Amino acid sequence: MRDGFIRATAGRKKGVAALVEKRDGKKWYRSWYVYLGGALLVSSAALYYLHYLIFRDVRHIFIYLLGDLALMPVEVLLVTIIIHRLLEVREKRTRMEKLNMVIGAFFSEMGMQLLGYFAAFDARCREIRECLLARPEWEEEDFTMARKRAEDHACDIRRREDLLEEMRLYLLSRREFLLTLLENPALLEHETFTDLLWAVFHLTEELKYREMLEDMPEADTEHLCGDIARAYTLLLREWLIYLEHLKKNYPYLFSLAVRMNPLDPQASPVIR
Repeated sequence: MRDGFIRATAGRKKGVAALVEKRDGKKWYRSWYVYLGGALLVSSAALYYLHYLIFRDVRHIFIYLLGDLALMPVEVLLVTIIIHRLLEVREKRTRMEKLNMVIGAFFSEMGMQLLGYFAAFDARCREIRECLLARPEWEEEDFTMARKRAEDHACDIRRREDLLEEMRLYLLSRREFLLTLLENPALLEHETFTDLLWAVFHLTEELKYREMLEDMPEADTEHLCGDIARAYTLLLREWLIYLEHLKKNYPYLFSLAVRMNPLDPQASPVIR
């Protein structure tokens, strides 16, 4: 019992020592800037004093000091506003490039296939099919018009139990991939794509807990159709944004995406 007490006391002492060391380290880290600032001010004062000892001209010192102070707002403008802003824009562009890689992985792994499934549920898909068939000659105005039509599209999701079971198995097989994407911190930069992932994940969870899709109650069917419609609308928009990104930056990937477009009857078959 005495040995146990000694070990416990020693453990507490080590814990306290580690806590003190960590706290002292934080204090030193915070005071480092204070020491540096003080050293710079002392150095400046020493140099001005040396200037006075050599030339014995206080007026000359104050002329240059006032000139330096007059330029300080301009330096602040250049360094803290303009240069910082340029670096911030560059950093954001880099983050968006990484995010577009994540979006590309999503469409390559499951997004295109999922778009084919959703379109098969939509009884009014033919009404917008033409505006979703991106072509190499498309310009920015064409993509903008296509996105507007897709956002205004009132889809009509119909009950298809055979296709629903197939889509259920497909989504469950991609569930871990969806979770991996949702854990990516880069998605905080893209709210609409995050909304799409959550909509798809919610649909996956709804289907996961419905092992028997045949003879579902009408209320359950309407609920699932609403979940499909929500994910379908978001997916159409992100699909067109992704195609425009490929068209501007990666023409060879854009060509492949056009040839694999699940909504194009002449493309390689996915799901129709």
